[in-house]
Amino acid sequence: MDFQRRFADEGACLEYLAACRWPGGFCCPACGGERAWVLGRRHLWECAECGVQTSVTAGTVMHGTRTPLTLWFWAAYLVATHTPGMSAVQLQRQLGISRYETAWLILQKLRRAMVAPEREPLEGEVEIDETLVGGRHSERTGGRQREGKSLVAIAVEVRGRGSGRLRLMHLPDATGPSLEAFVTASVTRGAIVHTDGFTGYNGLRGLGYDHRPIKQRRRFPDERKLLPLAHRATSNLKTWLQGTHRSVSPEHLQVYLDEFVFRHNRRRTPHAAFQTLLGLAGAHPPSTYREITTPTSRAA
Repeated sequence: MDFQRRFADEGACLEYLAACRWPGGFCCPACGGERAWVLGRRHLWECAECGVQTSVTAGTVMHGTRTPLTLWFWAAYLVATHTPGMSAVQLQRQLGISRYETAWLILQKLRRAMVAPEREPLEGEVEIDETLVGGRHSERTGGRQREGKSLVAIAVEVRGRGSGRLRLMHLPDATGPSLEAFVTASVTRGAIVHTDGFTGYNGLRGLGYDHRPIKQRRRFPDERKLLPLAHRATSNLKTWLQGTHRSVSPEHLQVYLDEFVFRHNRRRTPHAAFQTLLGLAGAHPPSTYREITTPTSRAA
């Protein structure tokens, strides 16, 4: 209720966007002028000195939108604070939107704002594993065989007995090059890396990591005690995918993995999560409709 009262109309949303863009007051990017006329319907600030118009929604997920800002703000708040996540149908119902397609596009744009380009790699002590998601469970012979399933790599920081930051990536296969690419993209070189005894990780030491593989059969006959934080993340991920989204197509899987990582890493900072989703917390170019609807095997 406090959130709805704070952002009750378009004017309140525009003032908030302007305060985020110019914390010290309006400053014209062309001449440095400090006075401006507000063109609210077009989300523009027009400099009183030189007439240059600056959009407060440029560079955010709301760039070029015709949807009211109040709906965007409420959608970002719901997505950021609703722990299990939301489907497009749920968001449509919460926002009172008549068209499902509008709710779907809003949700997809918010999801694609969840990966910060400047995010720092994991460091210290890290557990790494892989898992299979989706597909059918019948006639599966175990191991790392695919059979219609998607392979997901997991990296999680060790914080005592708890989990630190998380990274997930949809991999094309479990070969050494694919696993090494995931590790180098997700973990700082020199970090302590714990994995199982799979040979695909054998090259990590040569890449500058303190690789400490654990032989499962000798020390941990119960696989849940092997890499416990990674297994906990795996269990939570599968429960979340099945409970909130039912099923996810492989071409869009990375977007959902990014959402799960976003929720995990910002579970204690909902306000920062809200700003990140709207594109106010960093330089994150908004996704276009073409980018969202073009199928890809794996998001970057």
